[in-house]
Amino acid sequence: MYYEPGRQSHGLPYDPFKSCVVPRPIGWISTVSRDGVQNLAPYSQFQNVTFDPPTVMFSANQTSEGLRKDSTVNAEQTGEFVWNMATYELREAVNRSSEEFPPEVDEFEVCGLSRLPSRLVRPMRVAESPIQFECQYLQTVRIPGNGPMGTVDVVFGRVLAVHIADEFLTPDGRIDIPRIRPLARLGYYDYTSVDHSFSMPTVMTMGGRAGLEGSPDKARLALTGS
Repeated sequence: MYYEPGRQSHGLPYDPFKSCVVPRPIGWISTVSRDGVQNLAPYSQFQNVTFDPPTVMFSANQTSEGLRKDSTVNAEQTGEFVWNMATYELREAVNRSSEEFPPEVDEFEVCGLSRLPSRLVRPMRVAESPIQFECQYLQTVRIPGNGPMGTVDVVFGRVLAVHIADEFLTPDGRIDIPRIRPLARLGYYDYTSVDHSFSMPTVMTMGGRAGLEGSPDKARLALTGS
């Protein structure tokens, strides 16, 4: 099949676009308002941007009423946010937190989640989540779109601190992803989780391998030799 979005109908009962870019990591973003209200919401358009320094982004489309998401507003006004890893075990809470609650609602309470204080930023961390990033807000790129929801805020943040639950570290010092079972978005109302992995030898140089690993120290060692 072939179609041109916005110009030609795809002719299918469900729009295929989001099902073509899968799986998508979920940015389960916690923020706090200037009034001290804790906010938590999942974004399936989330990714790391670079590793040196570690930087992440999440894309927040406007609400069905054409308003900017609380996560975006809070991150911009306070300069901070936290990413919490969404897992298969936490799938119901992730789904519940996707509802468009008013700004005065604390999603931690609605979803029955426990809070953990962060060390460097004010937003709380999801205690049940195995990995969290404390982030400093960098900037927002606002991309105009169609209709009330089409416009999107792409929010960038620098990772200041990383929390990893020790129980999910293997004896050789790796994160046991299959044990964690990170949750990921597919298209439609479908999700998946990572329950197995495989390794593939790379033909890249030492510097390239450092980039694949995402290690600034090894990248500098490959470049300078010290």
